[in-house]
Amino acid sequence: MSVTLKDFYADWCGPCKTQDPILEDLEADYPDVDFEKVDVDAAQDVANEYQVRSLPTLIVENDDGIVERFVGVTQRDDLEDALDEAGA
Repeated sequence: MSVTLKDFYADWCGPCKTQDPILEDLEADYPDVDFEKVDVDAAQDVANEYQVRSLPTLIVENDDGIVERFVGVTQRDDLEDALDEAGA
């Protein structure tokens, strides 16, 4: 089963910069997960499709669809739980 973590961010978003190191550490420990960064300014259509209204928004999904959605800076433990639930 494929697992993806979509990180919706913007360059001007301060909390997004706080989220980045958490995601970078997580990415090193979950090599089978596809980590996608989505710049909402450049990809508004994708942000609209996922109904992103606040930044950062993190969405964990697998082949069955969205497993978990986080809005705001999210701690590593919460993301690990969602990735494990998704089958990572």
